[in-house]
Amino acid sequence: MFPADKFITEALIKRESIGALRKLSVSDKSIDFSSNDYLGFARSPLLNENIEAAMSKLKASNGSGGSRLLTGNSTYAEELEAFLATIHQAEAALLFNSGYDANVGLLSSVPTRGDTILYDELVHASIHDGMRLSKADSFSFRHNDIEHLHERLKAAKGNIFVIVESVYSMDGDVTFMEELEGLCSKYSLNLIVDEAHATGVFGMGLVQQFNLQDKVFARVHTFGKAMGCHGAVVIGNNTLKQYLINYARSFIYTTALPSHSLVSIECAYKLLVSERKAAEELQANISYFRSKIETKHSWLNSTSAIQSLIVPGNENVRALAKAIQKHDMDVRPIVSPTVPKGKERIRVCLHSYNTKAEIDLLMKVIGEELK
Repeated sequence: MFPADKFITEALIKRESIGALRKLSVSDKSIDFSSNDYLGFARSPLLNENIEAAMSKLKASNGSGGSRLLTGNSTYAEELEAFLATIHQAEAALLFNSGYDANVGLLSSVPTRGDTILYDELVHASIHDGMRLSKADSFSFRHNDIEHLHERLKAAKGNIFVIVESVYSMDGDVTFMEELEGLCSKYSLNLIVDEAHATGVFGMGLVQQFNLQDKVFARVHTFGKAMGCHGAVVIGNNTLKQYLINYARSFIYTTALPSHSLVSIECAYKLLVSERKAAEELQANISYFRSKIETKHSWLNSTSAIQSLIVPGNENVRALAKAIQKHDMDVRPIVSPTVPKGKERIRVCLHSYNTKAEIDLLMKVIGEELK
């Protein structure tokens, strides 16, 4: 045994004893109510064909060969960033290897000693990790509570950054975008919006839907969800881009995305622009799903692709998920500590390719199990 094995074993036993042990699993269910592939792009034959055709023309190498600051940069990567900046109606864009890397790089480098970060209490773990690496002070405000955010301003100093998600990954609700921007403009705050679960679901994101792109300091768009590929981009002005190139460690010290990833991103965006059918089908499924909800069950209010049913207790929510899975449906339990104790849930992800019959079956099984 290694010296650390005792500590590791005890930590795992402790987590298992409270019903919070995480395990990897491979889904063998045919009905998908779990993945973030909201528009079906990850399984799209058309997108795959477009990527293969573009790759054959590019004749690129398998890997990038290094970090962007060494040998991993390319004309194609820079052209893709210009394309993304244009499509997101901004001055500049900088690619990152994942949404996690983007949030960590942005938040660990831009807010610094003497600054203040005010963040919605439900922001993603990657935002928390970025803030931990920052030297700035950070304070949470109650979820979607603009009055509490206003109250928090009294203790803020230096450059003040307000961080929210446009669509929250566990609750599926949207942020109070216009009110939030109004407050940030009034007090000269730097607004940062993570658009991970809005990109593609709500056009190019909620910031652009509300025409606030010139009022937001930085946006993070990720490609591993509705866009069906991989990677992320930070959208902002050119000064921010140059700063991140110089100070964001998750950009500086990592091998750049390979050409196949870059081509996939461009093809996915072009498909999103040219083909709106999937987005329309998704919105229709969201509306249909909401019409089937029984008020006696604890469904959270959401207009996004993420619909959550609160089932308190790790064992309780796992038991319900297992019962649903017996009907060939891939539904996963979200347990504490991923969500707060008492807020455990079944997280249903809706897709353009889900049928009304599949939604009916899901709601029927849930209704029978929660009698």
